[in-house]
Amino acid sequence: MSELELEQRTNTKFLVKLRKSGNEIREMLVQVYRDNAMKKTAIFKWVKRFSEGRESVTDEERAGQPATSRTEENIAKVRQTVHENRRLTVRSIAEQVNIDRETVRKILIEDLDMRKVCA
Repeated sequence: MSELELEQRTNTKFLVKLRKSGNEIREMLVQVYRDNAMKKTAIFKWVKRFSEGRESVTDEERAGQPATSRTEENIAKVRQTVHENRRLTVRSIAEQVNIDRETVRKILIEDLDMRKVCA
């Protein structure tokens, strides 16, 4: 979540406590933040949450699998796989390591600083 979004949520919470309507809050946020204002649906979602008594402006922790597979363990697995055979494709690395191709691609480029895996 961006700092700007956090600021808008805080302002929304304040305006809800002042008993402003969702439309009034939306108009004020658009007036202040212009093109960077939260989307209408997001504003009304937060107005509803704060009206129901919610105090926190941050997102709640979600259960389940973490949002990323770019763990140190997976980076090490990809590094070892590439070290063993430098002619593998991203797809074959992903199948061997058992993570999605996009994550493997990001690990190769961003974490291992590799530009071209297969000639």
